[in-house]
This record gives sequence, C-alpha cells and structure tokens, in this order.
Amino acid sequence: MVKNRNILLCFGTRPEAIKMAPLYHELQQNNFEVKVCVTAQHREMLDQVLDFFEIIPDYDLNLMQPNQTLNGLSAKILSEIDVVLTKEQPDLVLVHGDTTTSAMVALASFHLGVKVGHVEAGLRTYNKQAPFPEEVNRQISSRIVDFHFTPTQQATQNLLQEGIAKTAIIQTGNTVIDALLWTVNKISKEEYLHPEIEELKKLIPLHKKTLLVTGHRRESFGEGIKNLCEALLETAKRDDVVIVYPVHLNPNVKDVVYELLSKKENILLIPPVSYPAFVWLMQQSFIIVTDSGGIQEEAPSLGKPVVVTRTISERPEGVSAGFSTLVGTDKNRIVCTIQNLLDNFVGFEKSNNPYGNGCASKQIVDYLLKK
Repeated sequence: MVKNRNILLCFGTRPEAIKMAPLYHELQQNNFEVKVCVTAQHREMLDQVLDFFEIIPDYDLNLMQPNQTLNGLSAKILSEIDVVLTKEQPDLVLVHGDTTTSAMVALASFHLGVKVGHVEAGLRTYNKQAPFPEEVNRQISSRIVDFHFTPTQQATQNLLQEGIAKTAIIQTGNTVIDALLWTVNKISKEEYLHPEIEELKKLIPLHKKTLLVTGHRRESFGEGIKNLCEALLETAKRDDVVIVYPVHLNPNVKDVVYELLSKKENILLIPPVSYPAFVWLMQQSFIIVTDSGGIQEEAPSLGKPVVVTRTISERPEGVSAGFSTLVGTDKNRIVCTIQNLLDNFVGFEKSNNPYGNGCASKQIVDYLLKK
C-alpha cells in the first residue's frame, strides 16, 4: 500500500478535466493522497465536467476573466499556484497536455524543486503558430517535467529526437479514451437520464445524417471561421443532412457563426453542451467536422470519420490510419471531403483506435506505484 504519497493534479480547461478525471479516480483507488487544483481557465464548461466525473477541487483559483491576455493569465497562474505548491509541498505534480495552465504550473513547480509528470506528452507540429499557443506550451513543458507519459509511439519518438531520456518516457495511450469509454457506459444505462440529452433527442431529426461541427482554434479566427460557415451552408442544401453546431462561446467564433448560419435550413446552432451530451452527439453523428485534438482521438473509438479543419495536426496517427482527413479552412476542400463521406462512407475496415484502449490511467498509476 502506498502511504503519504501526495500528488497534486492541476488543470484549467474542460479538455484537461476530461482527460485527468479517470487518472484522478485511478490514483484514489490505489491509495495515493490526491489533491486537485483548478485554475478555471474555462469556468462553466470545466464545472460541468467536474460534476459529471464527481470531482471536487481542493483548490479553485477561479482565474477566468473576460478578454484576458495570455500574458495576464500566465502571470496569474504563476503567482497563485506558488501559494498552493508552497502549502501542499506535493511529492509530484501532474499536468496535462498543452494549455497555458499546464506550462505555467510546470514552470512554477520547477522553480520550487517539485517533480512534475506530463500526461499526454510529446505531441508536436513543430509550427509555433499552429496550434497557437499550444505548440509552444507543450514544448516548454517537455523541457521542464521529469516524467513524460506519452499517448503514442510517434509522441515517444518526438521526445527521443529532442534528447529526452528514454527512461523518463512512459508510453501509456491516451487517458481521453478511458474517459470516453467510462462516459459511454454511464450514459447508455437505461436508468441514466440527462436533461440535455433528452432535449437533443427532441431537437435532432435522427432519420437524417448528422454532421456534428465544432471549432475554436485561434489560428482559424477570421477568414477560417467564415470559410467553414460557407462550406456548411453549401452542405446544408442536401435534404438528407442536418448540421448540429454547438457554438464556442468565444466572440471571435460565436459572432461570426451566428451572423452567417442563424435560421438556416438544416442547421441547428446550439450552445456548448456538457461532456456526456457531447459524447451522445458524437454517437449519433455520421461525420464530425472539427479542429479539436481530443475529438480526433475519441472519434475512432466510436467509428466516426473526422474532417479536421486544420492544415497540420499534432495527432498524425489518426490521419495515417484513415480515421481523420486534414482539409484546412479551404471552403472547397471542406465541401468536397464532406460530400464524399456522405455519399461513400460505410465504416472503417480497422477499428483499433491508435490513441489507446482505455487502460492509460492504469498504466500511469502502475508506473507511479513502482517508482
């Protein structure tokens, strides 16, 4: 039995919370003393995930401010997490992925001599502007942390090529698959009722092919979002399609999308939905159009093709395996790719998800138990 091993999990956004939730529970089940600190980089969306996965933060820094700059946010995280780390003096801090929270918490921990583990380490595009600022965030984290928990062989290879010691890299698969499978199991139970899902069942004509759309990347702001909307307008002319678009709250996205797509036939614009409701939407979809990294990882486990509205992805495994198609934000490419899938997609020959099988959290905890 592990005693007096104090681990602090730090995260701030909804995707981080989803991917850290199964790890939190796995650590608890293996007798680690686990504390959770959230920066609340995403406030409402973060709270929904914490509630669904039954996690109560020990520290809530509540740093979200309207229109705050990345530098302002970074300064706040460094200052506020310093207090938490000094009080808790954890044996290990676990951060996730590529957010400003992860990079700044890793830096603050390093300053105080606290060891850091990086979950979902090693993803790269090697383009500082795509995604921005995430690519630099994860590269910064990789220079600081002590343990690198990589999701794929490619991520492991990236770190090795950057001079990270092989002994510090642990390839585990991605914890997002753990979270996805846990969620699918929970929402599929007959006794489980979720008000959002019940409303969506009434709203979406399930006899049509559902095109699920998301978009939030900074590099797509402006012309990229406009091009996507024009492609969706073209696609919506088909009678056999309904487009469901949970619109991101960022005004750079929301204002453009509602201006161009409001009250259009076969297009349903809805507010952001909770994680269980979004998983249900993915299950109902025929195609997913997104610039999200997490969705590229989740969709193969659900057998859904993904049209990725980015020119480069730090998740090339899904592209290589045929689960995802990179189209950028060129209107014609988006339209042609969607039309081809609507007319010809009948399923994937291989169903193995390159991002994991749902055992990533267990592998991380097994490693920590041995260490």
